[in-house]
Amino acid sequence: MATPSSALYRYFQWDGRQRQRHSADDLMGALSDDFLYSGNIQQALKSMLRRGGAMSGEQRLSGIHDMLRKLRQQRREQLERYNLDSLFDGLKEQLEQILDKEKQTVQDWLKDAGQQQGDEPGGRNGQGDGDKSSDGAQSSQAEGQAGSSSQSDGEGQDSRGKFSDKVLKNIAARNQSQLDQLPPDMSGQIKSLQDYEFLNTEAQKEFDDLMQQLRDAMTQTFFKDVSDMVNAMSEGDMERMKDMVKALNEMLVKKIAGEEPGFDQFMEQFGDMFGDNPPESLDALLEQMEAQMAATQSLMNSLSADQRNQLQNLMEGKFGDPELQQELMKLSKELSFLNPQPSQFNFSGEEAIDFQSAMKLMEELQQLERLEQDFQGVRDFEDLDSIDEDLIKELLGEEGLDDFKELKDLADTLEKAGYIRKDGDKWTMTPRGSRIIGQKALEEIYNKLKHMNLGNHRSTKEGLFGDQQEDSKAYEFGDPLHLHIPRTLKNAIRRESASGELPALDKEGSGEGGKRSRGIKLAEDDFEVHRHELNTKTSTVLLLDLSLSMALRDAFLPAKKVALALHSLISSRYPKDTLSIIGFSAYAHEIKPQDLISVDVDQFSMGTNMQHALILAEKKLAREHSGTKQIIMISDGEPTAHLEDGYPYFEYPPNPVTIAKTLLAVKRCTQKNITINTFMLERSPFLRSFMDKIAKMNGGRVFYTTPHNLGEYILHDFVANRRKRVA
Repeated sequence: MATPSSALYRYFQWDGRQRQRHSADDLMGALSDDFLYSGNIQQALKSMLRRGGAMSGEQRLSGIHDMLRKLRQQRREQLERYNLDSLFDGLKEQLEQILDKEKQTVQDWLKDAGQQQGDEPGGRNGQGDGDKSSDGAQSSQAEGQAGSSSQSDGEGQDSRGKFSDKVLKNIAARNQSQLDQLPPDMSGQIKSLQDYEFLNTEAQKEFDDLMQQLRDAMTQTFFKDVSDMVNAMSEGDMERMKDMVKALNEMLVKKIAGEEPGFDQFMEQFGDMFGDNPPESLDALLEQMEAQMAATQSLMNSLSADQRNQLQNLMEGKFGDPELQQELMKLSKELSFLNPQPSQFNFSGEEAIDFQSAMKLMEELQQLERLEQDFQGVRDFEDLDSIDEDLIKELLGEEGLDDFKELKDLADTLEKAGYIRKDGDKWTMTPRGSRIIGQKALEEIYNKLKHMNLGNHRSTKEGLFGDQQEDSKAYEFGDPLHLHIPRTLKNAIRRESASGELPALDKEGSGEGGKRSRGIKLAEDDFEVHRHELNTKTSTVLLLDLSLSMALRDAFLPAKKVALALHSLISSRYPKDTLSIIGFSAYAHEIKPQDLISVDVDQFSMGTNMQHALILAEKKLAREHSGTKQIIMISDGEPTAHLEDGYPYFEYPPNPVTIAKTLLAVKRCTQKNITINTFMLERSPFLRSFMDKIAKMNGGRVFYTTPHNLGEYILHDFVANRRKRVA
């Protein structure tokens, strides 16, 4: 009977590549600041698309700007690495080796022929110098056979054949003269050697290979996928390629004229010339060709004038067919008309690079530039669908592709978690998303509190139903019987020992021999009970300054986070408490918790109407009949507006009437035992004087703080003052 196979698990050492995607909670936390600032989830998503976001720890979600920076850094590294002055060094070295071999063979021929003639003055086979016609015919025949032999793949180093030494000397002398008359520049030498008949078969083969390299480069300038055909191009292949280029030119002329180019017919005839993955449209073919041409043209643009002339001369006539060359030049002009001028790259490095590597490098730089342009064109998440992921992987690696895919799936990830939803063609925040942002704001503030040493404002009072403490107190009538057992027993033992009923206790709490002979009797005075913190009910109204100056001082976002954090704290830990939020600028109005997350500063009304805000807060707290009542006000300036017959009156500097009416509202709150604690984000002398009057009149406190630590002060003060102990 077969036994079930057990699962096999493999464990590998962490090497940094085992990358996990960020959780929806982390993504929401990174998104929260942008969302709280704008109050618009659509704008926040677009901002994160562009700039990415900081995650937990040192991690971050890469945005479009991060990917652009990586592409530009990669391009800069390549430009600072290479030096194009060495572009032709490899070709020159190859050509010099070819010429050295050929020159050595020519010298050997001349030397051998001279020695033979010195031994036999009449020439080989007893012939004299007078038989010129015979020598001429033999010389002509030898030249033909030497040339034919030089084209073969024979293993010998030369192709002398069985001819007279004089004839061979004439051939060698002729080749010597041709070599001596070669132009000084490399491109001119290569052009002249195309009609030269090599005597050294190995040199001939190496020159043919060099020509093939140049032919491949010329072919890949236009058609990347037909280079394999060019490697073994026969006369029939040349004619077919000529027909293909001519047909392609005709298509481009029709496209430029706005006519139907006839791409399908073209592919039926020439589709097999474009490899295993032929283009599916004329635009795709042109895009491929333009990319290939751009690499060569960028190389041209990046060279000096002298180098550019050499390269142009090298590329000319490498197919050996003037008609094909003419068609290719025509194709180049038509593509240039359809495509803007490629970039010029400024190299500043020192590392040498050969011609073939330079062509590959230019193609890579063109790809970097193309991907950069694609990223720059991204305006929304839908635009990411058109970006080539294979190209991202090729240029930025697996990690770059993972970053791109995670960014692309950002909105879908948040939607699956239930934090946002699609409403028509726009994204909106769900209640669950609002709660998680409030929790994140609360966590952020509490994490900062761990590193701060803020003052403790607790009183020394204790309650009945709060958190149990390790401290204890003597039991009093009416206390809950939450006995502190160890201390109660110790009290009983001490009492009995003092009365002589038990041996006295030593320091370890045991008697003689460490044992008791009977049980312990408890008396009422022995009882000790646990102390408890008093969690009183607290009704809070948060007054949030919505004037434009709050945004200009970068104070609005921290203040909004405080409101969210307080709401999250009270909802989760103090459900019996109440929190109301009132925003104020020229007018004051209540902000519902569900609307808090999208509230923004008032950009169209001028004024800071504290009077109206305090009036609304007083009315709100008047409905609460028990517990502590308090107002927490966050502002960055003195009152500059008040109500006149129901309408706001604004004046700056503050009108004395505005100051008086604001203080009157403070007085009414004080008469109803409402404490006003103010967190002020400005420290001007006039403001300090005004706030001191409020504190003196109301008995509340004034904190002069900054946007950076506003949340820590408010939450610490709120929690500390609602937890009291009764002696």
